[in-house]
Amino acid sequence: MEKIDLSQLDYDEIKDISKKQMEDVFDKKQAARPILNEINERGDKALIKYTKKFDGVELESDNIKVSDKRIKNSYENLSEREIQALEQARDNIIDYHETQLPKKIELDEFEEGITLGSLFNPLEKIGAYVPGGKASYPSSALMTLLPAYVAGVNEKIICTPPSKDGRINDMTLAAADIAGADKVFRVGGVQAIGAMAYGTKTIDKVQKIVGPGNSYVTAAKMLVRGKVEIEFPAGPSELVILADSSCDPGYVASDLLAQAEHGPDSLVILLTTSSEVLDSVKEEIKERTNSLNRSEIIKNSLKRAKLVLGEQEELINLLNDVAPEHLELMIQNPMSILNEIKNAGAIFVGNFSPTAVGDYATGCNHVLPTGGMAKIHSGLNVYDFMKRSSLQFLSKKGLRNLREITEIISEIEGLEAHSNSIKERFKEE
Repeated sequence: MEKIDLSQLDYDEIKDISKKQMEDVFDKKQAARPILNEINERGDKALIKYTKKFDGVELESDNIKVSDKRIKNSYENLSEREIQALEQARDNIIDYHETQLPKKIELDEFEEGITLGSLFNPLEKIGAYVPGGKASYPSSALMTLLPAYVAGVNEKIICTPPSKDGRINDMTLAAADIAGADKVFRVGGVQAIGAMAYGTKTIDKVQKIVGPGNSYVTAAKMLVRGKVEIEFPAGPSELVILADSSCDPGYVASDLLAQAEHGPDSLVILLTTSSEVLDSVKEEIKERTNSLNRSEIIKNSLKRAKLVLGEQEELINLLNDVAPEHLELMIQNPMSILNEIKNAGAIFVGNFSPTAVGDYATGCNHVLPTGGMAKIHSGLNVYDFMKRSSLQFLSKKGLRNLREITEIISEIEGLEAHSNSIKERFKEE
């Protein structure tokens, strides 16, 4: 962990830290491109090849798709408590995302005879990437599929990498079923992104790919954009905590550790106005790390961690420049600075709003932009699975009111037929 005093450092040296996250993704494009090309050319054969190479699992064309029986059997290995947790999380996610759902048709009369609005339609087929392999992330199945369900998407598929024994985790399969997955495929990595983007004999091409992944998966998503749509780069996890002397250093340390355990490429940053808090958090992290079951991953992640001391105003400017995936505000009266927060994927306000509860239980989405992309992207939401057509309904009186404007501008642009299409409707007058 690096301790930084902003008063003794060039501000520009740290503000671009999140961009360095994306540099790793850009570096992975060179490795991802030939894999994508081979998936495009050879389909299932290439899928089988790369699943054996990267996951150590030998697939055949007829077992790339997880059978319906296997999905149903996954419940048998789960406790009632685990199933109920998945179902409650599902209900909370649906409840929150239903608040985002627009009306199918929205119309307003702007002036007499001129009615304008929007027609919303869901996408027809989407693919969700759910990380897996060495770990299981059933929550990502819920978070990627349920907004699509709320939006009304007709077909929803999941690709997730198998573990070394070739199986998909029971919790992930149950979560996929609970979230309404139509098909689940046991392929991951760059090859899964290619399959959903180009289509194979087994896996149909989708319209949009969503979901988090490592740097290779994120690079692959960026490369196939244009063949299919993606939501945004959702790469290695990030957390920035803004804390002052009113915080509990134990809370801060536990939340930083929680994000650091995602992977060695996770980025965690503490921004604080208190040198005492900075030192206390550092000690708490040292004391707690070794007892955690992912301590080695955490230690690797913490090599990149930053503990930054500064004045609140400059720290707020810094967090806006970093544009983190997750932002926690553990300061006195955190609501008072919300108007100053411009760039963050998700904001957790107060001492009792840890990032972990948003990862699983509140209902807000945990698929969020990383690598500084929160400056231009929002987290995954219902609108990611919908498209909007503008509606324009004019009466003859309404058209007459806009006739002169239309004719003048079309004539300026030299588009005579445009002007004539208006005049045609008034030629009897």
